[in-house]
Amino acid sequence: MDAKKTAKEIYDILGGRENIVSNAVCMTRLRVKVRKDPNLSELKKVEGVLNVVEADTLQIVLGPGKVNSVGQEFSKLTGISLGFSDNNVEDVAKENKKANKQKYDGPVQRFLQKIANIFVPLLPGIIAAGLIMGITNVINVTTKNAYNTMWWFAAIKSLGFVMFGYLAIYVGMNAAKEFGGTAVLGGIIGALFIANDKLPLLAKTGDAGIILPITNKPFTPGIGGLLAALFMGMIVAYLEKQIRKIIPSMLDTFLTPLLTLIISVFIALLIIQPLGTGITKGIYVILDFVYNKLGLLGGYILAAGFLPLVSVGLHQALTPIHVLLNNPDGPTKGINYLLPILMMAGGGQVGAGLAIYVKTKNEKLRTMVRNALPVGILGIGEPLMYAVTLPLGKPFITACLGSGLGGFLAALFHLGTISQGVSGLFGLLIVVPGTWIFFIIAMLGAYAGGFVLTYFFGVDDERIEEIYGE
Repeated sequence: MDAKKTAKEIYDILGGRENIVSNAVCMTRLRVKVRKDPNLSELKKVEGVLNVVEADTLQIVLGPGKVNSVGQEFSKLTGISLGFSDNNVEDVAKENKKANKQKYDGPVQRFLQKIANIFVPLLPGIIAAGLIMGITNVINVTTKNAYNTMWWFAAIKSLGFVMFGYLAIYVGMNAAKEFGGTAVLGGIIGALFIANDKLPLLAKTGDAGIILPITNKPFTPGIGGLLAALFMGMIVAYLEKQIRKIIPSMLDTFLTPLLTLIISVFIALLIIQPLGTGITKGIYVILDFVYNKLGLLGGYILAAGFLPLVSVGLHQALTPIHVLLNNPDGPTKGINYLLPILMMAGGGQVGAGLAIYVKTKNEKLRTMVRNALPVGILGIGEPLMYAVTLPLGKPFITACLGSGLGGFLAALFHLGTISQGVSGLFGLLIVVPGTWIFFIIAMLGAYAGGFVLTYFFGVDDERIEEIYGE
């Protein structure tokens, strides 16, 4: 058998470098991860190929001895050293993440990605403003408002106020833009949902305010305003595109934005604002039930169930909820009790990674885990999840179940954050001041839960050999 010729034929059938992600050899098999499935019947006809096994990686059976010579030639063609992308955990994680998301890339996931695109650009401001409000509140409490009349203190505190006070404008603008409309039109409609005494809709004759039809109640812009601004940004974009189709081009600049805003304001007041109010109240009722009624069990369920949402991108649906919880004018007064519980999911995964590292003898897997653990501890869990626990299966489940212990403890200690945007041990930066030690205890609990369950029930040597080679 000519190893060079065999390697070239396999390489060509597999689609060349563009289709090959990684290559590795074990005792008898050349293992290749590909983006698109090749013609297996043609592959089996290649001289020297004994069999082809379909798994997470394509396993081309060549036999002992022969596999090494063919593998070396194949590696020269791909330009990838023998091993899973040089044991680069980030490369493997990216490919697995891409494949996983393609598997679950439906309309719901795409819609939620758009929602995330609306809020993610706002996170730097939300994080900074949340920290400012949290720190200034601590200073006020500890100094008995001694600095409230200082101009510099008031200026810093105002930064937090304007971010959350006018958040509906930013959301409306980003939503309109994300759905293909003009950002400023979404911002104008979003501004309706900001409580301002100068707003004509809030004018009063004596003690009586303006009563809206359908609801027969005065306009209450602050309640449900954030979700209303989100929905209206989408509607503004849709209306603008539809109106533009029927307006003559010479009048487009004038009539399209005018008609869009006039139609939008009636939809906003009569339909979307009441709907936003109802959804907002419903969200708080559900969270209150899980957090207060289910208590410690609720904390366990929330933490244990979060990683599956992350793996398919559905965690993006929680972004608006976090924003609502961190709003100082909301029912939780800006304290997000959900986020610390969800952070524990990453802790369970770190514990699972540690257990795998301790128990497995597979050096390739140990190298991947070693590379992924430090960033996992700091809150970046994708390398560990997509390169290690999710492909192996069982460790992903034990990581989820183990993280529930951290969620249990987070609920027990009533942990909360004053902002968002970080996870893992970086969560110490945003938890309510004075609760740092309890946060560490809860995270250590998540580590322990993931470690113990994975060590005893999550390490499958056959599965490890199948995925990472012998």
